[in-house]
Amino acid sequence: MRRIVVKIGSALLVDEASGAIRRGWLNALADDVADLRARGVEVVLVSSGAIAVGRRRLGLTRRTIRLEEKQAAAATGQLRLAHAYQETLARHDITVAQVLVTLDDTEERRRHLNARATVNALLRLGAVPVINENDTVATSEIRFGDNDRLAARVAAMIDAEALVLLSDIDGLYTSDPKRDPDAALIPRVDAITPEIEAMGGDAPPGYSSGGMVTKLAAARIALAAGSHMAIAQGRAKHPLARMQESGRCTWFVSQVEPQTARKRWIGGSLNPAGAITVDAGALKALRAGKSLLPAGVTQVEGGFQRGDLVIVRAPDGHEVARGLAAYGGEDARLIRGHNSKDIEAVLGYRGREELIHRDDLVVTEEGKRR
Repeated sequence: MRRIVVKIGSALLVDEASGAIRRGWLNALADDVADLRARGVEVVLVSSGAIAVGRRRLGLTRRTIRLEEKQAAAATGQLRLAHAYQETLARHDITVAQVLVTLDDTEERRRHLNARATVNALLRLGAVPVINENDTVATSEIRFGDNDRLAARVAAMIDAEALVLLSDIDGLYTSDPKRDPDAALIPRVDAITPEIEAMGGDAPPGYSSGGMVTKLAAARIALAAGSHMAIAQGRAKHPLARMQESGRCTWFVSQVEPQTARKRWIGGSLNPAGAITVDAGALKALRAGKSLLPAGVTQVEGGFQRGDLVIVRAPDGHEVARGLAAYGGEDARLIRGHNSKDIEAVLGYRGREELIHRDDLVVTEEGKRR
């Protein structure tokens, strides 16, 4: 696999009794991450634990705390978490980058595009992004199982081949194994059916906000986006290495590739906010799977914003493609017909070389769909 997202729950990362970060466990996880990177796999971490760490530092030891106390705990704990990740991955000379997002950042198109570009840039530059929910400003998002769903949204956003949810259970069982001695592990799930959903249970007690219900919700998001997902036991040290060695986990297998799912979303799930007409040279390039450069654009219509869906038209006016614009309509009109190297001189800032990148574009012509 080329790119994976690993979600780490509070119960694994933080000792419930003391509120301290389990440094030995985190060091072992960092060893696993370094090993994956040495084999050419890009790794993104989605980490819970800020509230669990911070609440102890603020003396918030009762089981139920108010929303503003959760946010105060997150503000305190996030700093400690970031420092811990920085220290442990520095042992392998790996740079860590903290990215704080909310579910809205992965859903609203322009914010989605910005977050996607940032994470992709960090991976390209060799860093390991550590993503957490921005709990200090997200109010409704601090609720049951958000980071499971957030991890699935991140996997979808960056076209990850796989999402691994490290948990206190080694997979999905036919029933609760703590109550039913005959419960059997399900090694592979190809679709989230009503029967599979019925196997979800309540969230576990303590500081962890996840549970099988939220993991199944995450699986639904991941599979639709073309990402496979695994639920694996994370309690022991070196959880990723153990998962690979034993193979004991539940894999939720997507039936589509990440790029296929993304392009299906672009091609059929959004309403266009404008249109761009291209010349014959650009049309030929698009049909060959290339990006749309400003030099090949002859006309721009609509008041669309960066990240909005636009229709791409051939010189005769018929639709040939749809894509997400890297520039708003006003700027697109200014740079149309210009060489990409002239964009900074025209706009006064350096943006992308492409008006629509090929990863954000779907050819819709009959017989030429790609």
